[in-house]
Amino acid sequence: MDAGWWSRRSCYKRRAHMQAGVISALVFLLLACAGCASTPQASAERDAEAKQFASNPGSSTLYVYRTDFGNSESDSVLWIDGRLIGATLPRAFFRVNVDPGHHTLNGAGHDVGKIVLETRPGEIYFVSLSVSERQSVFRLEPAESARNALITCCVLLENWAPGQRPLLR
Repeated sequence: MDAGWWSRRSCYKRRAHMQAGVISALVFLLLACAGCASTPQASAERDAEAKQFASNPGSSTLYVYRTDFGNSESDSVLWIDGRLIGATLPRAFFRVNVDPGHHTLNGAGHDVGKIVLETRPGEIYFVSLSVSERQSVFRLEPAESARNALITCCVLLENWAPGQRPLLR
């Protein structure tokens, strides 16, 4: 055997070991992201405060809500402008303040559902979300009917924050 054979064999083993490490890290990262998407229900005080529908003069306020009853196949993860907000749940909502301007709301992974909004300072926007066959369907809703829907059906979820511990459902 030539001396180069042993060197090539060692190189191939190191490369295979590195690839296995990269794959393991990616699997871990995907599992961690899936677990982090779970979001806690807000306190009753924060829920009541959100249902006052107060606007902030320097920002736009988005309410994203689901009035459906859903099932185990109806979970969806909400992203706004590439920022993870949390797992949407049936009969729950998120309240998110954003800078005025162009915003994209979408699901994650294979979910191609999305909506693009142009928001103005001090204004409130209501977006209903339904999930069908693991696809998010977003619709901008009229304020009055959306307020009534939120008050009668839905509970506020806390926005996910980096480092937050996931909850088990």
